[in-house]
Amino acid sequence: MDDQNGTMYTSEGGETTIVEVSTNQEPYEGMLFESEDAARVFYDDYASRVGFLTRVLSSRKSERDGSIISRGLGCRGVSDNGRKVMQECAQREFCTAMVLLRQEKPGSWVVKKFLKDHNHPLVVQSQKSRRTLDEKDKKIQELTAQLRVKKRLSAAYREQLLAFMKDVEDHNNHLSIKLQSVFDNLKVLEAKTVGFT
Repeated sequence: MDDQNGTMYTSEGGETTIVEVSTNQEPYEGMLFESEDAARVFYDDYASRVGFLTRVLSSRKSERDGSIISRGLGCRGVSDNGRKVMQECAQREFCTAMVLLRQEKPGSWVVKKFLKDHNHPLVVQSQKSRRTLDEKDKKIQELTAQLRVKKRLSAAYREQLLAFMKDVEDHNNHLSIKLQSVFDNLKVLEAKTVGFT
């Protein structure tokens, strides 16, 4: 989607076409975007117009190159002067409103699922507070990504250390067997030497 002129790429029957989109457009299954960021900006704008805040529900990475190939975005509730309207209950109920995005090919993200209904009241927020939340969300996402990288590195280092320790143990066992063989040969040689004298 191009924010300046309201152009959006959409798919019908496998063919990509360009259509004009109203700023009041809501997501629909089959809606296409040129990137995950474009889809996220569109859903965030939609959420702020309708009156809810978004969060990342899920993401799936390519096993080939580790890039994001699927992303679930959903409602995280709304805030009322800094307080959450949706309070935690004994059994917390999450809002089911969400959009599932999937990369079909490089440069093409499609809405695979869209659930519109919320199980809580909606409150339209000011653009200023939305930007603040976006900055906090971005920082949380950056820190979470860094933590994932550190965890992967830690797991890789642990794996390498365990492999090294196993190699050292195998080498020690091999040396022990060789030393035992040398010791046994020396005993046999000593016994033969004593027998000749």
